Amino acid sequence: MIGVEVASISKGYGSLRVLEKVSTAFKAGEFTSLLGPSGSGKTTLLRIIGGFVDPDEGRILFGGEDVTEVALWQRKVGMVFQSYALFPHMSVFDNVIFGLNRQGIRGEAARKEVGRVLEMVHLTGFEQRKPKQLSGGQQQRVALARAIVTKPRVLLLDEPLSALDRRLRQDMQIELRRIQRESGLTTIFVTHDQEEALTLSDTVAILDGGRIVQEGAPLDIYERPRTRFAASFLGDANFFEGSVTGDGIAIGSGVIHTGDGLPSPGSKVTAAVRPEKMRLLAPGENPGSDNVFATRIREIIYAGAVSTFIAEGPGGGDIKVLSQNREISPVSPGQAITLAWSPANTVLLQA
Repeated sequence: MIGVEVASISKGYGSLRVLEKVSTAFKAGEFTSLLGPSGSGKTTLLRIIGGFVDPDEGRILFGGEDVTEVALWQRKVGMVFQSYALFPHMSVFDNVIFGLNRQGIRGEAARKEVGRVLEMVHLTGFEQRKPKQLSGGQQQRVALARAIVTKPRVLLLDEPLSALDRRLRQDMQIELRRIQRESGLTTIFVTHDQEEALTLSDTVAILDGGRIVQEGAPLDIYERPRTRFAASFLGDANFFEGSVTGDGIAIGSGVIHTGDGLPSPGSKVTAAVRPEKMRLLAPGENPGSDNVFATRIREIIYAGAVSTFIAEGPGGGDIKVLSQNREISPVSPGQAITLAWSPANTVLLQA
């Protein structure tokens, strides 16, 4: 079932085109992330869905109902901003009950709903505290409680975790996913953080230049990116440019193979390989049917649980290899090595 449908939405400010004929559908009850760099149009799209911004053309539908002309306060959306926008002079209880009171829900019915959502966000016992008496993570949960207590048709989240430090942000990712699953709300989340998008989402839509360049399950997009932009923006990738020859791709003096179908011989193509899919071939190891590439180590970056090996790539670029630190690496900068990886992990990109 479709929770929210975006149909040919365009938006511009003067000569600046922010969104260009964007069409997509968000499944009811799912968590979808709009991922993209600054200026990609993701926040504008979110605000158009919520009714904060009017599109130049196109339609927004909630559950099949056209809400394009419906006013913001009549759309029944819950919104959490980056700043949380809590009322500083009100207690946690009063912040959360505010929306219910605006809807005419008061008394025991309202108090019961506030208690329900505060329990959901693990803030029972914090009812009388003011926002300044709370941590950043607690303030974020109050903002979530206030957004979901009115049982909105859609929950919109505009980078709500970006102001938190890394450890707290990771903890809140888990909490946010739990809350979304318990509430069952159709949720649309704007972020530029790849980790957030992969961790939280049922579906990820990658935006660039006001268009959706790829959307799908996080695993599918990560493992099978369609374009160079998608491959490099969601995670890291090594790129090999070459010409189709026989059943492979000629790169420099070697040939690599891919699990994807190839165009006609002589065609110029680009293939992507994720750093963690590559390995350093041990001396005397038989690579079997794997692709191999002889090169030299430029640098080793140690990061605790993992190390990144930077090697010389074709054409003078870098190749990154991500390796778990199960033991001390026997290689050092300047050393000649051979890289190996499966043809199935060599993804042919669209031109």
